[in-house]
Amino acid sequence: MTTELSKATLKELMHEVLLRLGEDPQRDGLLKTPERAERALEFLTRGHKECPDKILQGALFDVSYDQMVIVKDIEMFSLCEHHMLPFIGKVHIAYLPKGKVIGLSKMARLVDVFARRLQVQERLTTQIAETIQRAINPLGVGVVVEARHLCMMMRGVEKQHSSAITSAMLGAFREEQETREEFLSLIRSKNGNGF
Repeated sequence: MTTELSKATLKELMHEVLLRLGEDPQRDGLLKTPERAERALEFLTRGHKECPDKILQGALFDVSYDQMVIVKDIEMFSLCEHHMLPFIGKVHIAYLPKGKVIGLSKMARLVDVFARRLQVQERLTTQIAETIQRAINPLGVGVVVEARHLCMMMRGVEKQHSSAITSAMLGAFREEQETREEFLSLIRSKNGNGF
């Protein structure tokens, strides 16, 4: 059974939201807000239509390198699925290759695919780690996400300086304390590489 509401476009629904908030969608500043909001939401959730495994295909390389690979401070913007408010932060990814490496820019792209969804930070962290594990079967993967959630900052408890840190450790990063500590130490250091 299809209802009128289910046939409505996102633009029409945003118009209705403005009305229900007591606003006048015909006033100058709001005339184009429904279509802008529609485009913004489509952009911010486009990751639902993208396949993370395909992002990595074509950027997997046979390399005989067996030391830790880290890409840190990857900027991340997502929408909390509970309140549809942004959470913003950084993602740090490391893995120990076993014959294959991933093109560095693809790891940032992978973050975007999962971040551009209605999301929770815990799932985002795990999805990144598991996708890398599936793609190249490394000796281990470590992912740490540090984020500030506007749903905590702007509403509810209103704690502007709080942040959340989540991690997903697979293989050697979970089983070997020395490997995990090396990763965590390198992402905490100012540059992580002495530069």
